[in-house]
Amino acid sequence: MPRALDRLASFGFALLLVAVTSPPAVADTDSNADRGAGDKKALTFTDLMQFRTIQTPILSDDGSWAAYELRPDRGDGEVIFQSLDGERTLSVPRGQAPALSADGAWAAAKIVPSLEETETAGDDDAKATDQLYLVSTSGGAEATTLERVKAFAFSNDGKWLLVHHEKPEALDAEDQDSTESTEATETGEQETVEPGSGETEATETEATETEATETETEGDPSEHDEKKDERLGTELRLRHLESGTELSIAHVESAVFSEEGAHLAYAVAAPEGKNGLFVLALGDGLPSLENAVTVGEHDNGRYTHAAWAEPQARLAVVAAVDDEDGEPGPGAVHLWDAEEGARQIVGTEDAPDGFFVPSVNELTWSRDGERLFFGFKPKDPDAKEDAEDAADGDDEESPFDPYDTEAILAKTELDVWHVDDPSIKTNARQEWEEEKDRTYLAVHHLKDGRTVSLGSLEIRQVDPTHAPGGVIGRADTPYLKDRTWDGFYADLYWIPMDGGEPVRLAERVQQDDATLSPDGRQVVWYEDRHWFLWDGKETRNLTAELGTPFADEDHDYPMDVPGYGSPGWLDDGSAVLIYDKFDLWSFPTGAGEPVRLTDDEGRETQTRFRLWDLDPDADHWSTESPWLLTGYRDQHKNDSVWSLSVGEDGAGKLQKLEEKNKRFSFVAKAEDADRILFTRESYREFPDLRIADTQFQGRKRLSDANPQIADFAWGHAELVEFANMDGVPMHGVLIRPETLAEGERCPVLIYYYRFFSQRLHRFNEPKVNHRPSFPVYASHGYCVFLPDVRFEVGRPGLSAVRALVPGVQKLVDMGVADPDALGLHGHSWSGYQTAFAVTQTNIFAAAVAGAPVSNMTSAYGGIRYGSGLARQFQYEKSQSRLGVSLWENRDLYIENSPLFYADRIHTPLLLQFGDVDEAVPWTQGIELYLALRRLGKEAVFLQYRDEPHHLKKYANKLDYAIKMKQYFDHYLKGEPAAAWITEGVPYRGD
Repeated sequence: MPRALDRLASFGFALLLVAVTSPPAVADTDSNADRGAGDKKALTFTDLMQFRTIQTPILSDDGSWAAYELRPDRGDGEVIFQSLDGERTLSVPRGQAPALSADGAWAAAKIVPSLEETETAGDDDAKATDQLYLVSTSGGAEATTLERVKAFAFSNDGKWLLVHHEKPEALDAEDQDSTESTEATETGEQETVEPGSGETEATETEATETEATETETEGDPSEHDEKKDERLGTELRLRHLESGTELSIAHVESAVFSEEGAHLAYAVAAPEGKNGLFVLALGDGLPSLENAVTVGEHDNGRYTHAAWAEPQARLAVVAAVDDEDGEPGPGAVHLWDAEEGARQIVGTEDAPDGFFVPSVNELTWSRDGERLFFGFKPKDPDAKEDAEDAADGDDEESPFDPYDTEAILAKTELDVWHVDDPSIKTNARQEWEEEKDRTYLAVHHLKDGRTVSLGSLEIRQVDPTHAPGGVIGRADTPYLKDRTWDGFYADLYWIPMDGGEPVRLAERVQQDDATLSPDGRQVVWYEDRHWFLWDGKETRNLTAELGTPFADEDHDYPMDVPGYGSPGWLDDGSAVLIYDKFDLWSFPTGAGEPVRLTDDEGRETQTRFRLWDLDPDADHWSTESPWLLTGYRDQHKNDSVWSLSVGEDGAGKLQKLEEKNKRFSFVAKAEDADRILFTRESYREFPDLRIADTQFQGRKRLSDANPQIADFAWGHAELVEFANMDGVPMHGVLIRPETLAEGERCPVLIYYYRFFSQRLHRFNEPKVNHRPSFPVYASHGYCVFLPDVRFEVGRPGLSAVRALVPGVQKLVDMGVADPDALGLHGHSWSGYQTAFAVTQTNIFAAAVAGAPVSNMTSAYGGIRYGSGLARQFQYEKSQSRLGVSLWENRDLYIENSPLFYADRIHTPLLLQFGDVDEAVPWTQGIELYLALRRLGKEAVFLQYRDEPHHLKKYANKLDYAIKMKQYFDHYLKGEPAAAWITEGVPYRGD
């Protein structure tokens, strides 16, 4: 018996193993991985750095053009603009954030500084700024490059471009006066602009924090002058696209086009004179600033959160005046429309007692433009007392008194932790920025001029809605303390839009997926394994009598079992749509029986149907046209695409449109055309963009991001079936190297977390990071195994072992795995599983554990530094799955902690942590390292300085990837050990 098999047998469990399964054969075409033949290269980390991912894909509204970023893991990316008729392609080197006008006639993108420019800049060098590339997609005009651009946006009618510039202070005087214009270079069917070359139009610019369609800056210095300087607006350019003429507006703080593009609202924050909000009507030609309409104007005025209603030319804004310290005072909501002009509609006098309208707010219109949502805020009683104390105080400076206890104590730095605090102080500190600006939702009804408070100190979570009848509210304050050890809960309310009494629908609900009917007078929510409907009068259980489970059938946590979700309501409110594990159901809100819309194709064939949301702006589902769905084959891990029509009788009719050994994902739909973007992928096929119509016809690949895939020995993925030690059927993905000969065994790298077999037809993300790159290992002769793990509450570590051991044994029995060359890798939760597994079995030749919990007793009493939450809930209710407190069963905490069994570890172990890990305290790594050091075990600990849970700095990511492979190469393939493995690295200072 081979040595590793002996180690398996010594573990003492009976192994129940079944055969490997092949998915159904489905013909494949035009896969980029299938091009080319002959010798393939081994993939290196340098190669991996050059692989590109597709970012920010978009379609023009008319469906004529697409745009996307191609961004390498390291290096300079580019933006591609592509006509969907295939006649024209534009490439913008170093491009990001592509945008297309609604009619596809204009394309724009930022041009960012190069990687070389960014990484070689000295501390004294001027900061490089972004440019804007603008071009007509017809090819009839020269491309233009604008300098020092912070943000830009097209109007929705495609006639205008808004460009916001940066501060001139960040630039050399010579740069401020530069004028350039960049022309695209004709290269056959593709045109490429070289950033920074040629002539550039003159820009006089100033900096601000900006977004695509609205830009705002709020300074935070203590002195008023500094505050004012920080708030100063910057140059805004309004460009008429057809004529190329421009209007420059000075000192603009924020700006936003109206929905239909006929107006531009802009807020001015000037160094002298009055600040204000102004509206320009946009016609067929360039407007004049003399025709700008004043919505509001005031010395030290602050005009924020400007928002246009969709169907009407109505503009709302929050207006306030800064005090002498540069802080905004109480605000008011102002309204402007073309017919009635500007007026205040809500002020502090309209607020409930003790509340006011804050400047930091959010304005949201209902889609019909008849209701405006905003927030009231409680007044700060401490601020009032401080102001009174200051007014009563003596302005004369007191002489220094070294024994003035009040003066001494005023410098105290203290947080008082009380056991009855709603949130522990670390959590309260992390949430303070959000909490200090928390507002409570209110609505202003334009028809009758009434203002209604919807939220309250008790029901503080209320979301705006387009439904006229009411809103959903959540009251979480009674359960804030429970977050420490239990979880997040809230009472669920329906709140009438007219200001009536809230109706409490459910108490202590955990899953937050309640939805409103289109009229806003009915609510559906999930609670205690079932879905409930409140029809305005009474509540009924929708799913109790069906005999079909709507709670997660694979749930293995000691918490309330979640449901599968609801995609929403039919647009006439006659039914609500709800998922079970496999099928889509329609539940009538009136009379009638529930209908399984996916008929007998779901549960019977183990196919998981999910809708593609082709219109994210739509609130509900229309049955006037068919819907698109994906069908995930649970047993074979591949996708199919289906059309679903819903008839007048409420029944569904399914039609299969496509099925392959692939994974399909919806990306976007053209707003005004029958055209969608989607991706298709497999282990060997990169998820390039593809186009089709909304019935999935006319499919065509659009992008070719990584044609070099064909040059590398990528490997092949297959599905493996086995059973864990409890006899439960399991799946895993085996990636075989292309160089593996028949009957030859290979070293195996096992990578896992929970369920991983769904990755059979997923392309492995081409990045250097904390995860092992599957094709890198496969191209160097490794097999990679991704087994599923099912957990049992109370013994999470042992559950992993009871899946890993028989999974590996299956590979050995198949003649694939070298039993003496098995490597285990995990990070975070699977880092813990890895650290635990090597205390229970010696089958692994080496293991790598990233950010593992090693001691559940100390981890239980710790804090997640990212959120500031206590870690207790994670062990009692969540991922760590112990299900009890430390004092209810302290033995369970010890039995599941690798630290207490470190003396049993005989596997070489590589530990990795960032020392500012926000999820797992890095002291967990220190505890295990010190134990291994004391016990004389073979181990190395990699501490990456100033790094979080997942490494961020590229040098550190690359270093860890290289060291991980060196570790496995040594212990699994017998290659010479790197010096850091055998000798360590002396400390030489920071």
